[in-house]
Amino acid sequence: MKTLGNIIWVIFGGLHIALEYFIAGLILMITIIGIPFGKMHFRLAKLALSPFGKEVV
Repeated sequence: MKTLGNIIWVIFGGLHIALEYFIAGLILMITIIGIPFGKMHFRLAKLALSPFGKEVV
């Protein structure tokens, strides 16, 4: 059931949200202060692609 939920999620919005997190992460990586926040945005982008069955650590 998790796999089906993840597929439906990616089709109906997960890809869009992941792309936004990825772009925000790239923008934050420009400054030294933003690097830790940029790394977290990359983790959130990965989580946005398959949210069911994952945890943020």
